Amino acid sequence: MGMSVIISVASEDDAEQILKLQYLGYQSEAELYDDWAIEPLTQSLDSLRAELAERHVLVARLGDEVVGTVRGLVDESGVGRIGRLVVHPRMQRHGLGGRLLESVERQLRGETEVTAFELFTGHRSLGNLRLYARHGYRQASVREVSRGLSIVTLSKPAATALAA
Repeated sequence: MGMSVIISVASEDDAEQILKLQYLGYQSEAELYDDWAIEPLTQSLDSLRAELAERHVLVARLGDEVVGTVRGLVDESGVGRIGRLVVHPRMQRHGLGGRLLESVERQLRGETEVTAFELFTGHRSLGNLRLYARHGYRQASVREVSRGLSIVTLSKPAATALAA
């Protein structure tokens, strides 16, 4: 009998596992953009602990192991900002990223009235772009950060998220 992946609110006790997972998960992004100084790879444990106190952070657990995570917050304009969606490489392409995305949307809607959801990824991160499109996100803007990197911001109305 196999174990099920359970999604729940992260606690401070999860910080080290989240940071390790984040480091593992963002290796492919760093390689894709040839940039090993991206913030997810350089974030400190203290900085992550501060985020745990300020944001909604969810984890996906397989037994005691954190195999996925996502963060979100609702800004002053009512936009649910979602970030750092990470799934352990061995768990990818099984729907866990989509489950985490839907879970953080529900969590943010439960906090306050949300008008829209917004997230971003790099222009070469095709798997991420496909995942977000499958969940109703559409390109809102593209901002060139450097010659090799453009940030694609995607959004969807919160009403779309309710219907999904």
